[in-house]
Amino acid sequence: MKPARLAPFAFVILWSTGFVGAKYGLPYADPFIFLSIRVFIAAIILLFIALALHAPIAIGGAAIKNSALIGFFLHACYLGGVFFSISEGLSAGVAALVTSLQPVLVSVLALLFLGEKLKKSQLLGLGLGFGGVILVLAPTFSLDIALTAFIGIIVALIGSTSATLLQKKIGSDIPLLAGTAYQYLASGAVLAVAALVTGGTSIQWSAKFISSFIWLILGLSVGAILLLLWLLNTSSTASVSSLLYLVPPATAIEAYFLFGEALSPQGLFGVAITAVGVWLVTKSAN
Repeated sequence: MKPARLAPFAFVILWSTGFVGAKYGLPYADPFIFLSIRVFIAAIILLFIALALHAPIAIGGAAIKNSALIGFFLHACYLGGVFFSISEGLSAGVAALVTSLQPVLVSVLALLFLGEKLKKSQLLGLGLGFGGVILVLAPTFSLDIALTAFIGIIVALIGSTSATLLQKKIGSDIPLLAGTAYQYLASGAVLAVAALVTGGTSIQWSAKFISSFIWLILGLSVGAILLLLWLLNTSSTASVSSLLYLVPPATAIEAYFLFGEALSPQGLFGVAITAVGVWLVTKSAN
């Protein structure tokens, strides 16, 4: 199998581990300072990689502004919203369900603003994917949600949807390494301000936190984000966004092996339905 065909699978696996990393790390750090330091370090790593590969770093003012805008929505709003809502008591299951609405929103908005057309099989796939996610996550649902947590996860949903559309519209021509680094620098500054304003600047540098911190930087902020942006530059927004449906099922499977969390027959059925839905969307997009 060609490496390009493996990219979607690698993305799903890497992205799903973000919930595991958050579960390990958030008890030891306030969310905004956690993310700010994480993305600043990721920016430095990407700039060093760009230098080593002789990739362009001076990409022009317009490209830097566009990268900063995408980064604000993708990292400050999406990641900041997810981490904040979980720190406010929202379960990972509900957070995953709300953010799983993103493929539907992206597909509708891409139809309106990017001129992308959806086939009937893709619409069916989007519906199946979301239904499968509900089956997987239903046992974790809780309606006891704090207002602050609810606002945070809605901000995350808006952020991921906006970032996906903006990357497709204004980010596809920006050099990947430098553009992502500038995304991180801009969002890191926003998150640092948020940490100072809210007074959330506490970090306990325990062994468990450091291990999750390193993985979230290398596996997520470098590996998964670069894969996501590359996929958006080379595929339709609907097909790439539909991959996010596979993240909650993948996380549930990882939790089974890592934490012994049971995966019910209903959950396994949901995983299968989700996989069929994503297959319909991606197959029809090719």
